This record gives sequence, C-alpha cells and structure tokens, in this order.
Amino acid sequence: MTEFILQDQPKVVEPTIFGLSSPGRVGVSFPDADVPRAELPESLLRADLPLPELAEVDVVRHYMHLSTFNYSVDSGFYPLGSCTMKYNPKIDEDTCRLPGFLYTHPLQPIETVQGNLALMYTLQEWLKEISGFAAVTLQPAAGAHGEFTGVLIMRAYHKSRGDYKRTKMLIPDSAHGTNPASSGMIGLEVVQIPSDARGNVDLEALKAQCDDTVVGLMLTNPNTLGLFDEHVEEVIKIVHECGGLVYGDGANLNALLGIVRPGDLGFDVMHFNLHKTFAVPHGGGGPGSGPVGVAAHLADFLPEPVVGIIEDGDEEIPPLYGFVRPPKTIGRMKAFHGHFGGGLVRAYTYIAMHGAEGLRQVAEHAVLNANYLQARLRGVYPIPYDRICMHEFVAEGRIEGSDVRALDIAKRLMDYDFHPPTNYFPLIVHEALMIEPTETENKNTLDRFADAMIKIAEEARTQPELLREAPHKTPFGRMDEVRAARELVLCCWLPEEKDEA
Repeated sequence: MTEFILQDQPKVVEPTIFGLSSPGRVGVSFPDADVPRAELPESLLRADLPLPELAEVDVVRHYMHLSTFNYSVDSGFYPLGSCTMKYNPKIDEDTCRLPGFLYTHPLQPIETVQGNLALMYTLQEWLKEISGFAAVTLQPAAGAHGEFTGVLIMRAYHKSRGDYKRTKMLIPDSAHGTNPASSGMIGLEVVQIPSDARGNVDLEALKAQCDDTVVGLMLTNPNTLGLFDEHVEEVIKIVHECGGLVYGDGANLNALLGIVRPGDLGFDVMHFNLHKTFAVPHGGGGPGSGPVGVAAHLADFLPEPVVGIIEDGDEEIPPLYGFVRPPKTIGRMKAFHGHFGGGLVRAYTYIAMHGAEGLRQVAEHAVLNANYLQARLRGVYPIPYDRICMHEFVAEGRIEGSDVRALDIAKRLMDYDFHPPTNYFPLIVHEALMIEPTETENKNTLDRFADAMIKIAEEARTQPELLREAPHKTPFGRMDEVRAARELVLCCWLPEEKDEA
C-alpha cells in the first residue's frame, strides 16, 4: 500500500459565500412582470438584508467544492460499527422517484393510490416472512422510534391482562444505547444485565432479576460486540417463565437474513432498521424507517392504521387495499403512514432485487468480511471477546508500549483516506473500536483498511506524535470537540460593523 508521508502544509481557509460577493454580479434575472405590481407590507420588509451578489456559476462551484470536503459511502469505505453504512444501490433512488410514488399525497382517496398501498402491503408480508413474525407495522420513523413503539406494545399487552405491577425492563450491557432510553421514556425502571466472559447475557444475573415485575427483556442479537448470544433460546425461556416478553433489537439483522428468523427463536416483538439492513440511506440523521414485527399474541396492539386487504379480488380483479385498525391498538405513532418514498420504496426495491437467496448472501458476506478483518487485526489490537463474530467486531484501540488512545487511531485513519470506525462504544470494552465492514466491500478494500490499521499500530510505537496530532491531510485538523459541544457557533459569517464616525 502507499504510505502517507507527513508534510507540513498550510491549511487553506475556504472563503464564505459572502466573501465571494462582488457588487453588480447577478445570478438570476426575472422577466418583466405581466401583472400589476403591489407594494409589500412594511412588516414583511427588512431595512438591511446584505445578501451576497454572485453569478450562478460562482454559487455552483462554491458548493460543489465544499461538497468535496464530505466523506460518504459513495466515495470510500465506511466501517462505522453498528450502523451498517453500506453502499446503497442507485436503482433504489430511481424507483422512489417514479412519478406514481413521488407525486402522491397520503390523504388521497385509497382508490387513487392502490399501487402505493400494494407496495406497503407486500413489504409487510416480506418482512413477516424474513423475521418469522405474525404482523408488521410500517409506521415508525426510525429504529429508536420502533423501539419506543415496541415497548408501548409490551406495556399495553400486560395492562390488557390486568397486570399493572410490571414496571421493570431488563437490558443487557451489550445492548444498543437507545434501548434504555426507549424504556425510560415511558417511565419503566431500567435494570442492566451484565455479560459473561464470552459476551453472552449472564444467565445467573438474568435469573436473579426475573420476577413478576418484569415487563420484558430488550435483547440486541447479534449484540453490540458483534456476537450471537450462544444461549439465546435459554435467555428467552427464562424471561417467558416469569411472564415477561422479549424484545429483539433488529438493528443487526443483516447478519441473520435467510439464516435465522427471530420470531422462530421466541422473540415477541422486534423492530427492523430499513435504513440499515435494507439499504435505505441514513447519513445526516435521515430518512430512517423502523417497522415493527410482533408475534400473534401482540398483533391486536399494533399502531393504527395497518395496510390490509379490505376487499378480496379474483383472477380478473385485483384486491382493494386500504387501512385497517387493530382492535387494541396503542394508537398512531406517526403522522400519515411512515416514510414512504424515503424508506419503504427503497427497502421494497432492495428486497425485490435480492430475493431470498440474495438476502442470505447479504448475511453470509457481512459475516465473512467481519471475520476476515478480525483475523487480520488479531494480535495487532486486543480483541476482548475473541470468538467467531457476526457482522462486526470490537477491538481495543490501544497498543502495547504506547500511550495512544482509540481517538488517536481513529483520527490517524483519516490520513489514510478511511472513515474511522465507531469509538468508545460499547462501553463495556476499554478504548473500543467497533468495526463493521458490511457485505458490500471487496477483499481489496478490506486489505487496504487492515494494512492501514497495522501501519498505524506501528506508528503508535515509533511515532506516537503522528497519531496524537492527527489528522494531518484533511481540510481541517483536529478539533476541540469538548469546546465545540459547549460553545456552539452556528453562524459562519457576520456582516462587518459599519464605522459610525
């Protein structure tokens, strides 16, 4: 691989769009008005609005240049653990922009959007088949929103049976960080369950907490260590025996597609991250999509409405799709019916393209890639739970004989043109580096990343200052992240103060 040689180069300060302004430049020329002119009310006018004066080409070039500062999954490897930032097929973008999908409104009469409803119904059926659950809602807007929905369903189930004393949610220390937040938001007591030496739920600790106050257990499987719980069926049995329900955090479902169905293992409810497993882009915070699947005994509690067949069809007439209200629904979780174009159409396209065999290959390749990287980095970085992983693994960002930290390693990776992996999560691993290659990366890319990580480990021993001062070749150097969080500066330009003298 090509080694990066540190060179002292001055940082170029990019001028703001205002700094490029020049009096008299015009980007848009409006035609003469063909209607009578009217004066705007003074209340709508600002006395001084110093907008920049630029030609259209200046504006386009400025923002195109700024866009080159961004790192994206289309431009490079993105090993961000637990987030599955995989490459998104561009056909997904084409289908969600088909006029029939793009220009519909959620309040149109159902007779005019039968194609949209048919897609949603089919996606529900596919997710049921993939997961082994009896019913699915597409409403939740993201994974954490799906968690919140699932926890509300669990609580509603217990209350419907007159069981009001259940107020405790059990959550392993290897769970996703949003799990305790989702439970705490509805006032449940969160009890953490430790992991055993192999990264599984500690069975004895779990048994000690299981009583008639338990709403359920929220189990991420594979967990945030990238490990499949070796005792998952025993864990589920223990919780069920005390009357609790088991929630499956489906964020890591891409490791199980076509191989294991959570519903078959005994999970009662689970959310799907369409914006992870099924290749819906989720950079920048959205659009997410977090459908929820439930076992038969929870189907009546799903949010309303659910897409269903309200009139059967025959060989000549297709069925009529519409909205159905579950009899014990927890109510609506989102305006309208979920992120249709932003998430549902893309996920439908992804599943349709792959088919059953292709989805299984997604899981097989995700697991293969993660284990390949883990094998290459074994002995270079400590791996505290060193066994066959699933779609990701967690190493410790420390090197024997050096005082560099995970953050230094992550920053130095940027000099080798790689996005850093997740840092300092999960919390149960010291100086955690959470690495997920996803199934879409080839061996050449994985080898380049592994070579960079090995080279950085060598630098940590021989030139630790390179890491502590990294990154060196990015448009901006290392930021004071603590200060940035405490002293937010959201405006990059202020007008010059006028001299009143």
